[in-house]
Parts: sequence; structure tokens; C-alpha cells
Amino acid sequence: MPREAEPSLNERAFVVQALQEGLRIDGRSFDQFRKLELKFGDQYGVADVTLGKTRILAKVSAEVTAPYSDRPFDGIFTITTELSPMASPAFEVNRPTETEILLSRLLEKTVRRSNALDTESLCLVAGQKCWSIRVDLHVLSHDGNLIDGSCFAVVAALRHFRKPDTSIEGDTLTVYTPAEREPVPLSWLHSPFCVTFSFYGDGEITLLDANLLEEQLRVSSCTISLNKHGEICQIAKLGGTPVEASTLLQCTSVALNKVKEFSTLLDQKLAADSKRRDKGGLLAELSAENER
Repeated sequence: MPREAEPSLNERAFVVQALQEGLRIDGRSFDQFRKLELKFGDQYGVADVTLGKTRILAKVSAEVTAPYSDRPFDGIFTITTELSPMASPAFEVNRPTETEILLSRLLEKTVRRSNALDTESLCLVAGQKCWSIRVDLHVLSHDGNLIDGSCFAVVAALRHFRKPDTSIEGDTLTVYTPAEREPVPLSWLHSPFCVTFSFYGDGEITLLDANLLEEQLRVSSCTISLNKHGEICQIAKLGGTPVEASTLLQCTSVALNKVKEFSTLLDQKLAADSKRRDKGGLLAELSAENER
């Protein structure tokens, strides 16, 4: 299996010494994220997230299907991740690496198991028909911190998505096109985001939003998933050097501040996109009537 090119001994020594002196090679402070940019596509449910040189695309789709027999009153919600060789030479098609498995499991825990999306609202006819919501996540460029960027992209795409409106008369289910009825947003309960911390030395140096080189040199990492209300969905500390409990508590408070920033950014972008789409919509018609 192909592997990412290891940093040279000189690079290792340089980066580690810089961190010990309180410096990062790209000039950021230890608790600073790279520039986070979010763009929505022309279709509903397409989110393009750029975090430094890391770029991720999330696309949401919906179809009517039969629910699982053991969950007759719930719809279906799945997240699929694709890390192609285009993002990094270390990834291969149809051969999931440890990075891809870890990413899909963390997204599963953070977004799906925390009940961010109300799956009961996806039920159309109990035990017979329901909406199946699927998020396809494509990593276009990998330069570190895939987890935080991917989680932000998934949540942004789901909140932006609109599914076709439906009506039921007797046993007949009617799915309306966007021309017939305005599509409706998903029933969204809360917005969880991931914040990943990287530890260096004996765990005393902590970095936020490590790039690829910094990720290769860290001794351990911890991903905290929570929403802006401070409700923790999961904490993943997978191996590596042990970290003091006091350090983890500090990380949690830092993560909460970052998540509040993410929530504010997402709300602003969604509001701006809604305003852009409604230029010739209902509001424009109403204002035209008033002008007459």
C-alpha cells in the first residue's frame, strides 16, 4: 500500500525545535485555524470547504425507499467518504486506508449518532416508505486536518439541502418537483463540529488545525466533537502519548470557542446564500406589488 512521503530528519528537527520555541512554520499561533472558506453550489446540498490547502466537497442527495425492518418509523441517513489518489498519493481507489476508516467513523459518531438529523421526520409511510438521505464526501486536496474540515462540510451541506415536498392521499404518495412546490429543509436538531488537537513532545505542546507536516510529527491527537451549547458528542483519543486530564479540560474549553465561531460562520453563509437565491423569488414579487 502506498504511503505518504515521510518528513526528512532535518524537517523533523526544524519543526520540533520551532514548536519548542513557540513558533509554527506557517507563522500561525498554536490555537489558530487556517483560513476557513465555505461556498455553496447552485444546487441545494452542495458545500465546498477550503481549510488552508485542504479542500473538501460534500453533496447531499435524497430518494424515497423502504425503511429498515427494525426501524419502521425512521428514515435512512448515511455518510460515505471517498479519499481518491487525486487528494494524495497515499490514497488508493477501493482500498480504504486507516485515515479513511477513522474519518468515516468519527463523522458517523459526530453527526449520525448524536441525532443531529431527526430521522423520524424522514418517515413517509410507516414501515413502507421513507426518505433516504445520503452525504457523499469527496476529499479533493489533503494538507492535514481532514476531520475538522470534513465535519464542517457535512453539516454545512445538510443544513443547506432541501428535499422535495410530498403529500399522501390514502395510499398514494406524491413527490412534487421544485417547480410545483418549494423544496423543504431537513429537520435539523443541532450542529456538531469536530475540533482536533495535536500533541508534541511529552504532550505539553498542543496545536490546533495541524497541517500535513505537523500531523506526521505529532506524538498523539485528540478529536472533540461538540455543538455551540457545549454538549459533547464524542471525544476520540486514539493511542499515542498519554495526555494529562487538565490538558484535555483546557482543550474542551478551546474547542467550545472554536465551535461557536464555526456556527456563526455557517449561519452567516446560509443567510447570505438564502438572500442570493431569493432575488427573484417571493420577496421580490411582494415588493413589486407594493411598488405598484
